[in-house]
Amino acid sequence: MNAPLYTTAILRLAASIPHLGRLDLAQGNAELRSATCGSRARVQVRLDDGGRVTELAQEVEACAFGQAAATLMGAQAIGRDRREATKVVAELMAWLAGDRDDPGSWPGLAELALARPRTARHGAILLPFRALLAAIEDAAT
Repeated sequence: MNAPLYTTAILRLAASIPHLGRLDLAQGNAELRSATCGSRARVQVRLDDGGRVTELAQEVEACAFGQAAATLMGAQAIGRDRREATKVVAELMAWLAGDRDDPGSWPGLAELALARPRTARHGAILLPFRALLAAIEDAAT
C-alpha cells in the first residue's frame, strides 16, 4: 500500500501559516502563481537598513504541500535577507530535483520529503520562497 499523500505532519503545517494577511505599509510586494498547479502566493515585506526582513505578510492559495511550505517560510523569514532567500530557493530546487540529498539550511524543509517524487507539487512548494525573494527584491529597488 502506498503512503498517504498528506501526512498528519503536513496537514498540521498547512493549518499553521504564520503572518497571514497584508501589511499596511509594505516596502516590497510580490504575487506569484505556479504554472504547474495554479497555486498563488502573495508576500509583502518591510526591510531594515541592512536589507533584512523585519515584517512579513502572506496570502496563500495552494495545496497542503504549498501551505506547509508557506508555514516553513513564514516561520523563519524574519531577519533574512536577499542572499538567504536566494540560497533557500536554489537549495530547495536542487533537493526537489534530486540533485542534493538534503533540503539545505532552511529549518524544517525535510518535512516536505514525501513530495520529492511528486513533481506536480514542486511548484507549490517553491512558490512561497520565490515570492519571499521577489518581495525582498521589490523592496530593494
